[in-house]
Amino acid sequence: MDSPSPPPPPEDSPPPPPLPSTSSGSPTDFLKAVVGKRVVVRLVSGVDYRGLLSCLDGYMNIALEQTEEHVNGRITNRYGDAFIRGNNGS
Repeated sequence: MDSPSPPPPPEDSPPPPPLPSTSSGSPTDFLKAVVGKRVVVRLVSGVDYRGLLSCLDGYMNIALEQTEEHVNGRITNRYGDAFIRGNNGS
């Protein structure tokens, strides 16, 4: 007897964790590889910004396109483009 397949996750569930890397790439290599892909940026406050990673720099300034702001798992705002200022400077 076949077991039923598990139900799909809800649309507003967090993305699955990244797969473990088989190579020893640097964080910079990883970040370069995800430019142009959908990402979730979680702030210390717990607010999530989900969108297409347009670019980022060494200070972790992040530019997103097609951005959605999520608070407590619910969409609170939608932005075309968003800039999230990093805090990785000296």
